[in-house]
Amino acid sequence: MAISVISGQPARSGSAGICRGCWDQMLMPIPLRGPLSLPLRAFGITRSKMNPDICTICERSFQYVKKQRHITAGATILFADIRGYTGLSERIGAIELSQIVSLFQDRAAQAIWANDGIVNKQMGDGLMAIFNFPIKRADHAAAAIMAGKDIQRYCGEALAALDIGQPLGIGVGIHTGDVQIGEFSSFHSDFTAIGGVVNQAARLESQAAPGEILVSLETTLQAPELMGGTEARSLSLKGIEQPVEARVLRVV
Repeated sequence: MAISVISGQPARSGSAGICRGCWDQMLMPIPLRGPLSLPLRAFGITRSKMNPDICTICERSFQYVKKQRHITAGATILFADIRGYTGLSERIGAIELSQIVSLFQDRAAQAIWANDGIVNKQMGDGLMAIFNFPIKRADHAAAAIMAGKDIQRYCGEALAALDIGQPLGIGVGIHTGDVQIGEFSSFHSDFTAIGGVVNQAARLESQAAPGEILVSLETTLQAPELMGGTEARSLSLKGIEQPVEARVLRVV
C-alpha cells in the first residue's frame, strides 16, 4: 500500500523572525532566523517542535519565562484522534501504520500552527493542542475552531483517500476555560496544561464521530460567528456528573 495523497493543506508556519512566545510573554525578542540566531543555536535555542514560531526557551524553560512553576490562564484546548485506527492496527504492517500516523500528525500540526496554536502532546493516533499560550490570541476559541475545521478538511480528506480497505476519519473535541499551565514533573521540563477544561475537551473528542467537531458551549459563546446553524447535542461524559451541552460542527 502506498501512502501518497495529493490534497490541499494549510500554509506552513515558521516564518516568524523572532519567537512569538517569548515576545508575548516577556517582550523579549529572541531571533529565530538570520545571523543573530546563530549564536543561540550553539546553546540549543532553536525553533520549537510544538510550533516553529516559538523557541525552545518557551518549550523547556517555563519557570524562566513565567518566574513560577505553573500559572492559571484562559485557553482553548483541542484534542483530535483518528477514528478506526485500532482496528486498522490489527490488519496492516507497522510501516504502513506509521505512515498513516505521520500523515495525520503532520497535517494536523500544520492546521494548528496556522491558527497560532501549539501541539503540546502527540499520543500515537491522537494529539492535544493549546491555544492562547505561549502565543497570545484574544480570539483563541475561534482560532481553535478554525484549526479543527482545517484538521477535518486536510487530514480527513487525505485519510479518506487512502486505499486501505476501510474508512478512516477524524474526531475533534474543543473546550475553553481556565487551565493550569506549567511544569508538573521533575523528570520533564516541557510545559503542559491540566485541569477540568483539558479533561472535558478530551471527553468531547472521545464522543465525536468521524468528521465531527464537538465544541463546548463555553467555546461556542466565544465564537458565535463560526457556530451558526450547528446542531446542539447533550452528552453524558465520563467523570462529569451533569450532562454537557455541545455543538456539532461538520466540514462540508
